[in-house]
Amino acid sequence: MATVNPTSSGAAATAAAATTSKTNALGQEQFLTLLIAQLKNQDPLNPSDPTEFTAQLAQYSQLEQLFNLNSSMDQLTAAANSSERYSALGLIGQEVVVENDEFALGDNPVQVGYRIDGSVSDASVVIKNKYGQTVATLKATDLSAGNHFLTWDGKDSAGNTMAAGTYSISITANNTDGSSATVTPLVRAQVTGIDLSGGEAKIITALGEYKISALYGAYTNQSSTGSSSG
Repeated sequence: MATVNPTSSGAAATAAAATTSKTNALGQEQFLTLLIAQLKNQDPLNPSDPTEFTAQLAQYSQLEQLFNLNSSMDQLTAAANSSERYSALGLIGQEVVVENDEFALGDNPVQVGYRIDGSVSDASVVIKNKYGQTVATLKATDLSAGNHFLTWDGKDSAGNTMAAGTYSISITANNTDGSSATVTPLVRAQVTGIDLSGGEAKIITALGEYKISALYGAYTNQSSTGSSSG
């Protein structure tokens, strides 16, 4: 019975190793190719250790299961993303809470908000006009962690009604030890459209565009005004 040239077996192993080195990972196709090459190039008079061969088959089975699992997870992720994109259409006409320091004042009172992630001893919402001048200061009534809102009636500290336009807010806050604390400004904006052209749906408002993942909440236009948390 003829035997296989050991040089041929070594060359096959070297080629398989080179392929694995290029990809830096042993994929399903490479594993199967390597296994077939091993069967073709082993010496019939001195076959491979059956125990090691069985272990390699088990590894191949595990690898195949992992590939199937990854494929299933990709399908679930794609389905979830698709559902999220089209459910975003239901936000049109509603008000959403976003992280922003600008808002539009019209004829009605507006809600400005702040988000506390830790604990603070005091906080105030400072409202400024387009020139950066402070027109009103609202004392925070809720200092617990979470999202909170205050209603501004559109009047300055002297009781004068401010003109419609764009205003900004900044938050001044202190920790319990007296040091300055970071509190995130929040505003409400009405959704006028949804952009589905990208990978993640974006909501369109008068203040700009925001990803769905950037929203802190959504409210109908009939939601009550005043101080609230969420």
